[in-house]
Amino acid sequence: MNVVFHGTLIHHLEDLFLAKAKTPWEVQRFFEQELRQEPREDFARALKDADVLISMAWNADFPPAPKLKLLQVPGTGYEGVDFSAVREGVAVCNAYGHAEGMAEYTLLGMLAWCHRFYEADRTFREGSWEYSGRMNGPVNYELYGKTLGIVGFGSIGQAVAERAKPFGMKVIAINRTKREPPACVDEWVGFDRLDETLPQLDYIVVAAALGAETEGLIGRTQFERMKTEAVVLNVGRGAIIEEGALFNALKSKRIRGATIDVWYGNYPSKDNPRVPPAKHPFHELDNLYMTPHTSGWTTGMIDRRWTQIAGNLDRLARGEPLMHRLK
Repeated sequence: MNVVFHGTLIHHLEDLFLAKAKTPWEVQRFFEQELRQEPREDFARALKDADVLISMAWNADFPPAPKLKLLQVPGTGYEGVDFSAVREGVAVCNAYGHAEGMAEYTLLGMLAWCHRFYEADRTFREGSWEYSGRMNGPVNYELYGKTLGIVGFGSIGQAVAERAKPFGMKVIAINRTKREPPACVDEWVGFDRLDETLPQLDYIVVAAALGAETEGLIGRTQFERMKTEAVVLNVGRGAIIEEGALFNALKSKRIRGATIDVWYGNYPSKDNPRVPPAKHPFHELDNLYMTPHTSGWTTGMIDRRWTQIAGNLDRLARGEPLMHRLK
């Protein structure tokens, strides 16, 4: 059977896929920009015979794929897929395996704010003892006894809660749908109670998916309800927090700080590797840790995710039900 890899994110993972797959596959690979260049006969020819396309995107401009049985998204987010353009009978599935690494990143993001780890390292390298207790430096915080609110309680949110609870934190899950909370959650509230819950929180972790209910969920009104000592961490999607409201809350010191891993601008590509992550100059702020969407990019995630992807293609080849089916 034939599979087409499409995109910079997965272009180099052919060997890993083939090592994990139990059924034989013929693989062809294409970068994103090869779709935009004319002529694109090679890509069109590959899609014409493809049983599976592994891609973060699909739209009506793609060449015809008359034999396609599965569009396998190699990640959790599927914003790039136009479902109305997916031919009837073609399954669409996504993949997971990222929650463990993202939860560790989130704990790192909170601990860095507690212990001013990076600031102390930088100034000490320069010869200053200003962060030392012996010099009456600034007193560090602890996670112990603090209240954590997790906005969006899917696999990432639960993984964060499971790791935060042993630090002695109170955990409040803030989720679209209500279900029986696991043992790592002290309180469960709906999105409709977000505003009344925010004043209680020392740390706010955004781990929700982007959709109609979550886009712009946190804006100026929500920042005004937060503690001045609150720290916001976003590992979900940038647009869940309004860009201008986040920038202004940080610049005005309305909140203590933020750790942001997901952004607002176009993401880079092989032919355009340096693009600004947002319209506002976040890089000028001194109360922000910013990373380039790296929280889930771990060796464990790659192994778990491609075990799932290869397993799903094997299921297709054997005529078995698919995992994580969206359509």
